Amino acid sequence: MRAPPFDASLPPAARPLATLPAADIAARLRAAIDAGAGAVGAHCIHELWMRGEFAANIEAALNALWQSAAVSIPDWLPMRYIDWLARVYDVTSAFPRGRAGRSNVYLVLLDYCDRRRGPYGLYVGVSRYSPAERFDQHKAGIRAAGSVLKRGLEVLTGPTLHLQRLPRAQALLVEERLAEALRDAGLIVEGGH
Repeated sequence: MRAPPFDASLPPAARPLATLPAADIAARLRAAIDAGAGAVGAHCIHELWMRGEFAANIEAALNALWQSAAVSIPDWLPMRYIDWLARVYDVTSAFPRGRAGRSNVYLVLLDYCDRRRGPYGLYVGVSRYSPAERFDQHKAGIRAAGSVLKRGLEVLTGPTLHLQRLPRAQALLVEERLAEALRDAGLIVEGGH
């Protein structure tokens, strides 16, 4: 019996594969890698990640998907394994979407392999630019936070997809409270002024 299709354009927080057994998700992932279907593969990997799949299995799946479907992988799928990613989704989901505006809350994965609590941390920011554009600005030294300039690895788009296009005042408040909540969850956090 063939598994029913799902809407691969859904955001990762929707977890469209949450009700499927792990064996079905693994079969979908193999098929997605074979077909070069980045969005489907991304949802499969994301669901296994959220369920606490072994790091080595996630890393192998990420590598295989990036090799077979790089052009079709949604930007919300991280490029590397982060053991606390599910915790970040849990924390960010507590922040509701507000009215429409022009500001975006974003997260940047920071490289803290030289610290005892590492290997990764987060930068929480807000900008009128898209998260990817703002990350590029940081890395180019344009109004850059030192932590992102020196340690920034990639934007973690998935957890904050619902925190885009907010009114400036609300975005600033979310930025501050989100940074506090992520620190309270035991993560190394920069920014969140």
